[in-house]
Amino acid sequence: MEILEQKVPLRRDDDGAIRVGETRVLFELVVRQYRQGRTPEEIIREFPTLTLADAYGAVAYYLQHRDQVETYLRKRRQEAHQLRNTLEEEGVAIDVQTLLARNQPERDDSAVDG
Repeated sequence: MEILEQKVPLRRDDDGAIRVGETRVLFELVVRQYRQGRTPEEIIREFPTLTLADAYGAVAYYLQHRDQVETYLRKRRQEAHQLRNTLEEEGVAIDVQTLLARNQPERDDSAVDG
């Protein structure tokens, strides 16, 4: 039996973020879940668009390239921190409850089931 090379299930999107498989799931989210003690089986329950093979592949890549991945994760944290600071400086406040409420369908409280 011949051993075939296997493609790593990671890709860089147009914004420079690394995604897992053909999904929109961020690599750093999978790594975070793994570092919190979750198995790939548990990770795919959290992110059902991932395949088990992709979850294992992402974890394997992290384990084989830990220094590079840690550098990438630090860079992503710095970018997120800079973006937060920029938004705060510009007076942009994001109220999570307001955003959630906007996504809820409007209710007509005057209609009562009888």
